[in-house]
Amino acid sequence: MSSESVQDQAADVAPKARTTVRAGRPAKSAPTIYDVAQLAGVNPSTVSRALSQPGRINIKTEERIHAAAKQLNYRLNPMARALPTGRTSTLGLLLADITNPMIFGIVRGAEHAAAEQGYTLVIAESQESGEREASTAQRIQPSVDGLILGTTRLSDTQIQELASSKPLVLINRDVDGVSSVLPDVTPGIDGALAHLASLGHTSIAYLSGPATSWMSGTRWASLLEQAVARGMNVVEIGPGVPTLEGGRAALTRILASGVTAVVAYNDLMAIGLLRAAAEQDISVPDRFSLVGFDDIFGSDFTTPALTTIRTPLDRAGARAVRRALALVSGDSSSAKDDDEKIETELVIRQSTGPVPS
Repeated sequence: MSSESVQDQAADVAPKARTTVRAGRPAKSAPTIYDVAQLAGVNPSTVSRALSQPGRINIKTEERIHAAAKQLNYRLNPMARALPTGRTSTLGLLLADITNPMIFGIVRGAEHAAAEQGYTLVIAESQESGEREASTAQRIQPSVDGLILGTTRLSDTQIQELASSKPLVLINRDVDGVSSVLPDVTPGIDGALAHLASLGHTSIAYLSGPATSWMSGTRWASLLEQAVARGMNVVEIGPGVPTLEGGRAALTRILASGVTAVVAYNDLMAIGLLRAAAEQDISVPDRFSLVGFDDIFGSDFTTPALTTIRTPLDRAGARAVRRALALVSGDSSSAKDDDEKIETELVIRQSTGPVPS
C-alpha cells in the first residue's frame, strides 16, 4: 500500500457520508474527508495534506479546501490523524491546584506556545494529592504525545517511571534524568533580604509550603543560606497548606516567634496571613513586614499591596512546552536556548517597612 493511501485512510477513519435511519427518521452522518474532497474538486489525499500539513500544496488549492471544510463544518479527526505518525498533536499539563492564581501564568504561557506549534493542551488537576496525580498521569499519558507536570507532588521514582514511557517535562521540580524548567530563586531572595536588611530587620521567618513541595524546600534552603551569610536570624514555620487558609492559620505562630519580617512560600499564604492580621487589627508592616512569592494576579490589590518575589510563570509554561515538543521530535538542539534557569526578582510594594521601634 502506498504512503499516500495510508494518509487517506489515516486522515479520516469514518466511511463516506451516508444516510441512516434512526427512530424512523433519516439522519446524515458527520461530513468526511471524501465529502470535502468532492466539494473542493481534489483527491482525499490532497485534503489530508492541506489540513494536517499546511504549506505542502498550492496555496489556492489549500484555500479552496479550507473553504470547503468550513462550509461542511468538517473537523479533522485527531485520533485518525495519529494512526500513521503515532502522534496526537496534544500535550498533557497536570497541575496540583488549578484554583491557585500562580497557575494562570503557567497555563497561559503553555497554551500560547502549544498553539504556535499546532498543538492542543489537555489540562488536568490533582488537587494537591500525590495519589490522585499519579493515577491521573497514568490515565492521560497514553492519549498525549508528552506530559508536563507543574508543581508536582510525586516522588522522584514515580516521575522517573513516567518519563521512561513518554516525553516528560517538569516545572519547579528537579529530578535526575528528567527534563525540567526551574527558576533561579537566588536573585529574588537576595533582593528580598537586602531590602529587609536596609529596613533594619535581622529576624525573619519563612512560612513554608507543603512538606512534599520540592520548591518550598529549595526556597527555604536558599533563604537560610543567604540569611545566615548576612548575619540574620531565620526560622522556618510550617509545613503549611499553600492556600489562603494556610497563611491565615500561621498568624499565631508568627506572632509567637517574635520575628519582625516574614517571607511566605507563595502569595496566597501571604495574603491569607494579611487577612488574619487585619481581622485582629494587627498592622502590616507596622507589626511585621511581609514578602510573598510568585507575584500572582491580584497581589497588588491587597491592603497593603504585597511586596513579592516575581517568577515569570508564563515564560516557564512556554518553555516547558518547547522542551516537551523537542523531546517528542527527538530534536534536543531546538531547546538549547531554554537551558538556563528563569531568573526571579523582587517587586517592592507596601507590605514591607522599617523594623518596629
